[in-house]
Amino acid sequence: MSLVNFRDAAVLGDPEGRQVRPGVLYRSAQPFPAADEATVAQLRACDIRTVVDLRDPRETDPADWAAAEAAGIAVVAAPVNPATDALTARMATMTTAADLGDFYVLLAESAPQAVAAAVEATVRPGAVLLHCAAGKDRTGLLTALLLDLLGVPADRIVADYARTADALPQIFAGLSERHRTALNEASTAQVTVDEGRRLTIPAPLLQAPAEAMSVFLDRVRTRHGGAASFLPACGVPAQTLTAFRAKAGVAAV
Repeated sequence: MSLVNFRDAAVLGDPEGRQVRPGVLYRSAQPFPAADEATVAQLRACDIRTVVDLRDPRETDPADWAAAEAAGIAVVAAPVNPATDALTARMATMTTAADLGDFYVLLAESAPQAVAAAVEATVRPGAVLLHCAAGKDRTGLLTALLLDLLGVPADRIVADYARTADALPQIFAGLSERHRTALNEASTAQVTVDEGRRLTIPAPLLQAPAEAMSVFLDRVRTRHGGAASFLPACGVPAQTLTAFRAKAGVAAV
């Protein structure tokens, strides 16, 4: 089936085409249940030649992208693990959208190698697809960093992130079917993480509140000087940033 929560990051992030070249950077949820001929056709129609998978290996299955890889589409693993002790502790106290934004900052700061690997993959030939499980949190923060790097205004980045809310029922249905996890409407859900531990998912993580992305962008700017400073601190070489700007920026058109 076609990918859920799939879109060009430039559509809402930069609808006038002032900062971002359309058809370069896409985002989505993971394939449900796995990539098939329809998925491959969707990728090819957008000239997507590289898929960047931000999920932890424990979330993946070899069949997920097998059809795409067989069709010559590269899959790059850049795992951002949300179940570390520090992140789990932060989740336990999360109650507001602002808390979710702070969680995104910690998530990005805790995975510099994955952030760098994902950004490196974006400069490969052809369009690139970023995805995690829902295409909301890890995908959202990586997309936000890349759009910020290109100079997209914060309100546009927030609008792109918040659009995921429309797809959440379909996303949770797919995740529930795949993982047999009860993602309910009562504000919390539980999933199993390392060594059988149970992790309660707080309400903000089951939503896509605009405030969360606003807080994330504000914190990255005040603490790190924005994506242009944060990404090099994660290990992204200057030449990669230059190459991404040349590829995805309007000046490249």
